[in-house]
Amino acid sequence: MSSSTASPASATAPAAPGPIAGAGDPAGSPVALTSRAPHVPADRLVAEMVPPPRFDGVRFDTYIPDPNQPSQTEAVKILGGFAGGLGGEAAAGRKRWFRRETKPAAPAGPRGVYLDGGYGVGKTHLLASLWHATPAAPERKAFGTFVELTNLVGALGFQQTVRTLSEHKLLCIDEFELDDPGDTVLVSTLLGKLVDAGVALAATSNTLPGKLGEGRFAAADFLREIQGLSAHFRPLRIDGEDYRHRGLPQAPAPYDDDTVERVAHRVEGASLDAFPDLLDHLSKVHPSRYGAMCDGVRAVCLTGVRAVPDQSTALRLVVLADRLYDREVPVLASGRPFDELFSEEMLNGGYRKKYFRAISRLTALARDAKSLVDAGE
Repeated sequence: MSSSTASPASATAPAAPGPIAGAGDPAGSPVALTSRAPHVPADRLVAEMVPPPRFDGVRFDTYIPDPNQPSQTEAVKILGGFAGGLGGEAAAGRKRWFRRETKPAAPAGPRGVYLDGGYGVGKTHLLASLWHATPAAPERKAFGTFVELTNLVGALGFQQTVRTLSEHKLLCIDEFELDDPGDTVLVSTLLGKLVDAGVALAATSNTLPGKLGEGRFAAADFLREIQGLSAHFRPLRIDGEDYRHRGLPQAPAPYDDDTVERVAHRVEGASLDAFPDLLDHLSKVHPSRYGAMCDGVRAVCLTGVRAVPDQSTALRLVVLADRLYDREVPVLASGRPFDELFSEEMLNGGYRKKYFRAISRLTALARDAKSLVDAGE
């Protein structure tokens, strides 16, 4: 499968950020991410539940299925029909002037879809395309990662989250975290309330700890972990290989410190941090704020990249990699290459899928950063 994200220029650029604590020096001097500790109000968390900038311009017709993977073409067809089926409910929200308000009857058939497949096959592209194709106002559709959804519950409280999202027609959840039993139960309960309110659901997910294979494991685990909601989901298998690297050259080797620092001072909106310092800073900022921490940053420059020391640090780095990838922020680094970030033990453990996704995404961003170096030569 080949995704339109291979041409990231088609995506809409992020909106100009608001004031942020520790926003850095004026243009011409690099920002230090380690100086940023943004506060993100709850209303911003709700307003930002839309596809990220990388996926703002994607649509079903920009998803190019791999001709050797018929499941990709089938998924586009089914999801297009699912989106179209959500368009006949406009009257449900109209005020009933002359009779008592009654709860709408639950629709027949599955009320949700689950996209099952390995990393890099375009699940997020398809999920975002579904959001765009659903005929509803943006404020009646929500798109976010599992982590962002649990952060919303923490910010608003469970009951207020239910009331807020119950007004939506569609909720898309990317990277449903099956490896956190407590949060999985919390979100499963939330989804049950939303289904009762008539909200359609769509999700992708990660595999459980110990489930090292992709594919059939993921669908079975997802449906079991969401407990009583299984009947509301139709699993869609999407086969394929990671499009980010298929047929492309290897990511550029790490640069020396002088090159990284020179680019950081030359490129407007660039950040510059020592990698060990950034890892330490991530432990002091809640992952829900990593996106805001990157507001306005046009390139991330890192010196002294090394293997992460422990799993907690590694999981925080995964979240940062996701936010940078969403925002199409190139990453220029010195030190060790990104495929040496995680130990063999980590890559063979329960969070294997997350780490490989992070390597894949950081490698793609490192490839994008090569043009920053070439432009100065």
